[in-house]
Amino acid sequence: MHKGLRIGAILAVSAFAAGTIAPVTANAASKKTVTVGIVGTSDKKLWDQINKTTQKKYNLKVKTKVFTDYNQPNKAVADGSLDLNSFQHRYFLNNWNKSNGHKVKAIGKTFITPIRLYSEKHKDIKDFKKGDTIAVPNDGTNEDRALTLLQTAGLIKLKKGVDLPTLKDIKKNKLDLNFKEVAADQGPSALKSTDGAVINTNYAQEANLKLSSAIYVAPINKKSKQWINVIAARKSDANKKAYKQVVKTYQSKQTKKYLSDTWGKAEVPAWDIKLK
Repeated sequence: MHKGLRIGAILAVSAFAAGTIAPVTANAASKKTVTVGIVGTSDKKLWDQINKTTQKKYNLKVKTKVFTDYNQPNKAVADGSLDLNSFQHRYFLNNWNKSNGHKVKAIGKTFITPIRLYSEKHKDIKDFKKGDTIAVPNDGTNEDRALTLLQTAGLIKLKKGVDLPTLKDIKKNKLDLNFKEVAADQGPSALKSTDGAVINTNYAQEANLKLSSAIYVAPINKKSKQWINVIAARKSDANKKAYKQVVKTYQSKQTKKYLSDTWGKAEVPAWDIKLK
């Protein structure tokens, strides 16, 4: 729950004799509020925790506004109806900016969620055989991540210099693997009818797949930079003191503990990792 505003005491001075009431001393009046847009409610408890800290340290209230559409939070920040948002990785933000005039800017890193390869038939990446079928997400961003994972795992080789590789950009496929393109949220279902499936962490969790059961996890390296999630602000407001205080509060040991306790290894704090 958000911490309520503290109202200063109202002091009555000789109300009957003088017929006047002393002014209200309102700490609440000086308290600033920053509203952060999130998609879904999975991170709301974390932001409630951040709100408690910012109120105590900075007299700053942090509220959340929940969206269901991934395009709306950036539009709201760009038009000034929302202060910050925290729901997207750099890649998504960069592409949104290209189409919308570069009005939104990343002001702080949050976490990265590695994508994983699962299999109910194989226990190791080396177990894949000639002609096996692997399911991959069919949207541009996630198919890129999936194919890059499979290349890193040594199963395929992609053409160089391709911004958003698709199945057509597979240069080498030594096992003649077949690929089944499915909607990202259908990855867990496809796992039952294929030899393996590359599945986004959120959909794996929703399907109660144990992250530890994955047979390969995308490494976190320089190529992972674009998949780091961020807190974003309107470009013209990026240096506001209150926004920096929100970022500083997020990037704390307290948040690291929350992410670890809540998500285990699913979400890796990204603000102080070194990408090699």
